[in-house]
Amino acid sequence: MTPERLRSFCLSFNSAVEEWPFSRSPEVSAFKVNGKIFALTTLDARPLTVNLKCDPEAAVRLRDEHPGLIVPGWHMNKRHWNTVAVAGGLPDRLVRELIEDSYDLVVAGLPRAERLRLDRP
Repeated sequence: MTPERLRSFCLSFNSAVEEWPFSRSPEVSAFKVNGKIFALTTLDARPLTVNLKCDPEAAVRLRDEHPGLIVPGWHMNKRHWNTVAVAGGLPDRLVRELIEDSYDLVVAGLPRAERLRLDRP
C-alpha cells in the first residue's frame, strides 16, 4: 500500500479527517473521527508504518502471526495499539481490515449520540 492509498483509505470513512496535532513532529498525520485518533502515521517515512487501535487479544495474536510486521504500538498504549508495516509483507487486504477495525473500535467508544450522528448521510 502506498502512502497515497493509505491516506485515501483512512479518509474514506464517515467523518474521518486528517490533522497534524504534534508541534514537535509536524510530519505526523493523525486520522481522526469525532476528535479521536484511529490511525497515526508519517506518510513519508520509510518503511511506511501506521499505528492502529486493536482489541487487546487480537493485538497479541496478530503480533504472533506477523512477527516484525505487526509490533506493539510505538509511543502508544501497547495493550490497545499496534504498529503495522504498511508496505513490505502484509497483504493490502489485511492492512485495510486492520484500519477499518481501528476506526470501528474508536467509533464504538464514542458516546451514543455521536455514533448516531455518524450514521446520518
